[in-house]
Amino acid sequence: MRILVVNAGSSSLKSQLIETDGKVSLMKCLAEKVGTPDAYMNVAFAPDFQKVTYHVADMTVAECLKKLLEVLVDDPESPISDLSQIDAIGNRIVAGGEHFTKSVIIDGPAREKLELCEELAPLHNPPADACIDMMAALMPSTPQVAVFDTAFHATMPAKAYMYPLPARYYDDYRIRRYGAHGTSHRYAAQQAANLLGRPLRDLGLITCHLGNGGSITAVNHGKSIDTTMGFTPLEGLMMGTRSGSIDPAILTYIMRREGISFDEMDAVLNRESGVLGVSGLSADMRDVLAAADAGNEQARLAIDMYVYRVQKAIGGFYAAMTRTDAVVMTAGIGENSAELRELIFEGLAHMGMILDRERNHVVGQIGVNRIISIDDSPIKICVVTTDEEMRIARETDNLVSQLG
Repeated sequence: MRILVVNAGSSSLKSQLIETDGKVSLMKCLAEKVGTPDAYMNVAFAPDFQKVTYHVADMTVAECLKKLLEVLVDDPESPISDLSQIDAIGNRIVAGGEHFTKSVIIDGPAREKLELCEELAPLHNPPADACIDMMAALMPSTPQVAVFDTAFHATMPAKAYMYPLPARYYDDYRIRRYGAHGTSHRYAAQQAANLLGRPLRDLGLITCHLGNGGSITAVNHGKSIDTTMGFTPLEGLMMGTRSGSIDPAILTYIMRREGISFDEMDAVLNRESGVLGVSGLSADMRDVLAAADAGNEQARLAIDMYVYRVQKAIGGFYAAMTRTDAVVMTAGIGENSAELRELIFEGLAHMGMILDRERNHVVGQIGVNRIISIDDSPIKICVVTTDEEMRIARETDNLVSQLG
């Protein structure tokens, strides 16, 4: 089955065309800085995956996807020449709330429920839904599947997912912690088990998805028992543009002092805070690291705060677990920034997470799953290349195959 996987982010689009029988990727796409004048989209086809860059300035995520579909049909290197040659579409959806605890075929009722979930992930769900609608219009006969980041966290116990608020807010509005990045955390946990040569069901793992968005999850015997993101993807770690967890009274204080609306405050927390807000430069950690190396004090503060909050989250989940066998680093920062990995684990060695600096900095290891702790580290440190798209493709194949 040929499946187009669509992973729509707040300012990015990742997509792959995957042949599930051989578990191979036929096309890879990455669009970044979407919605800005500097937006670009790289598209590459098997077997050589030579990137071709398209400028997609000021386009929305859905418009970038439409451009990708045009490239798929028109490019002579493409494995397809018509959209009808795509058998199914798998969509990554960040938040499913309590409406969705597993992947589903997107039909009329499911699409209505997806709209109800948009406020749970205001940066991510709306562009994903826009992509679903655009493809439904262009490819009405092609089945679409929604695969939810929150589904993996459905195993959290009530003590982890409930908030200390009056019970009526859960009863009336289902306000609780849902988490996110579940597809990535599940994949990273399984790959770490493979690296360690042990069944996932026997392990206690702390998985760290660190990218422009970030979350950390306690995975006990293969199940999520707690995670840093909450009712929305705003809770938890300091992120690229998101504040993460802060004193909630700050919101009402700023709103009273500056006379701003709820929507304006929401934009500050989701789009203007985090690494961008503290550094005053960029949400891209690569830019901030370069500025810090050049002596920019605000950039250095942003890095110090980011690292400190990651360390605290890992330490908190170490306390919550009955045992911890490994910490797993994945996603853009977790996989690619040896500098930040070193800073994070410098502060955790006393807990038995001892980094091997040479293994951590080995050149040419990007994209390779590996262990970067010293041999006798009580808790292993793993780096795993996340492949949410392959996981989404498998889930989509399973569901569509059941349709007959």
